[in-house]
Amino acid sequence: MGCNVEPKIIFLGTGGDIYTVGKQLLGSGGIILQVDDMQFHIDPGPGALLAARQSGVNPRENTAILVSHCHLNHCNDVNAVIDAMTNSGTDVTGVVVANRTVVNGNDDTLPAITNFHKKCVEKVMVLDAGQRVGINEVEVRAISAKHTDASTIGFKFLTSKFVFTYTSDTGYDEAALHDYKESDVLILNVVNPTGIHSETQLSTDDAVKIINAVKPRMAIITHFGIKMLNADIINEAREIQKQTLVHVVAAKDGMIINPLTHSAAYMK
Repeated sequence: MGCNVEPKIIFLGTGGDIYTVGKQLLGSGGIILQVDDMQFHIDPGPGALLAARQSGVNPRENTAILVSHCHLNHCNDVNAVIDAMTNSGTDVTGVVVANRTVVNGNDDTLPAITNFHKKCVEKVMVLDAGQRVGINEVEVRAISAKHTDASTIGFKFLTSKFVFTYTSDTGYDEAALHDYKESDVLILNVVNPTGIHSETQLSTDDAVKIINAVKPRMAIITHFGIKMLNADIINEAREIQKQTLVHVVAAKDGMIINPLTHSAAYMK
């Protein structure tokens, strides 16, 4: 990447539950953000390296890996991506930013990152909601989330060109709306369609409420469950756009979004 390259958001997968991910009806490799000559790999789930290759993404160029929580569809391939980024520790480089469970585990869950792989990177940083870290010229803020991993966080990237927010997995939480404010691009993990309510996952109805409150320049829905897939994702996105008057895109595996022009493309 060079400093004059247009920024990109690349979807290495859009699957969001055991049915879409377990059967690989939709991919689960995470999201790539390329901006200001840096590359961030967010939530590298199963198949992250293969999806990166298919989308023309070189993991050696990663500046940081960010993991929102310790569920396999978000963290399963974090060690593999660290291995690829650092040549298995031969070149100690890059940083990992993650929630508390991913790094330290808890009473029910082992850490997702091995002790060996923690030594392969320059630094491993644990963030709780409300904390922030500077990675070169980009400020990354951890934002609150309401999920079954109690320490789940989302990420807000303040770059020189735009503000990009990723909710991660969360139920609707009015208290979190403040964290989403002033986002140019808002990515929402919308697992469920209209009429399906969950305390720990967003639905189309929740997305409408959030987008109406935040009014981003562009909203992208992703991380779809089987009920969302069966309901017709495109129609759900159209309904959100109709009710919010905000430009809404339903992500697809391999989709590339320019966060400045809001144009969509696919790797050839």
